Amino acid sequence: MNRCLELASKGLDSVSPNPMVGSVIVYENKIIGEGYHKGYGKEHAEVNAIASVKDTSLLKDSTLYVNLEPCAHFGKTPPCSNLIIEYKIPKVVIGCVDTFSDVNGKGIIKMEKAGIEVSIDVLERESRELNKRFLNFHEKNRPYIILKWAESTDGFIAPKNQTEPFWMTSSNSKKLLHQWRAEEDAILVGRITAKKDNPSLTVREVKGKNPTRIVIDKDLKLSKKLNLFNNEARTIIFNTIKTKEIDSNYYIKIDFNHLIENILQELYKQNIQSLIIEGGAKTLQSFIDKKLWEEARIFTTNTTLAEGVKSPSIKGEIIFETIIEEDQLEIIKNE
Repeated sequence: MNRCLELASKGLDSVSPNPMVGSVIVYENKIIGEGYHKGYGKEHAEVNAIASVKDTSLLKDSTLYVNLEPCAHFGKTPPCSNLIIEYKIPKVVIGCVDTFSDVNGKGIIKMEKAGIEVSIDVLERESRELNKRFLNFHEKNRPYIILKWAESTDGFIAPKNQTEPFWMTSSNSKKLLHQWRAEEDAILVGRITAKKDNPSLTVREVKGKNPTRIVIDKDLKLSKKLNLFNNEARTIIFNTIKTKEIDSNYYIKIDFNHLIENILQELYKQNIQSLIIEGGAKTLQSFIDKKLWEEARIFTTNTTLAEGVKSPSIKGEIIFETIIEEDQLEIIKNE
């Protein structure tokens, strides 16, 4: 199962909105086949694992391991549970159940009815952690939400009366942030951050896909000359005036009463499974106050500001700490 998880993780930046899945086939305690889901719309892990077996006659005496329940429905590809049954694989070991409504135990039931011995919840915690975005999306009907900010040693997120873009963290921290962006579906900022920092919200420092950029601009006051509105990536602009698509910019009119909930509902409709929120402080705090977040990734720099915009206030379990050059990084999980 550890090998399944290792294989599955190779699809981190290419399979969304599908889950990351790896599969291993074992005959007499030896691996005879393995595969993983390489990209959205492509063959699933079980299909690739079976296809890699040189002598398919061994499958009827083998065990198939997979970190997520084999699918039971026709999507872009046929059901993997059907293929397992077709090759008469007698035993299947599963990391965790797929809680997506089209699956959610149906694959297990189908295989068991065909006489296959099925074991579940092997390395369940690790399997769920790997696909936390996918599972959260289908269980909570909203994206997996990651909060990110950098703060000074004295607890400020930005200087007072900021008039130009401001960056506190080291170059290595910036590169790590760009890697995080490449791993998520979307990234969100508020109007003030867009105006003052003029961010591109792309992955310039690493190789990978740009996330969908999202900005909250109630009255459409932002200048169209800002980097957010170039064609380097798709941008969603939540506002109260219009719904219209212009080049790579998609304006969506929503009700600003219950703003956060309405944004998340719209992102769910668009199959956006994960979201990084990069600020500013008011936007971040609004998600924190409503307890609509899963992780917070906080850089504490060696900069002292003395006064400015106070950092968000957050409570949770610290699950990871490290030092990147002169920056301290904490990752906090919502309890």
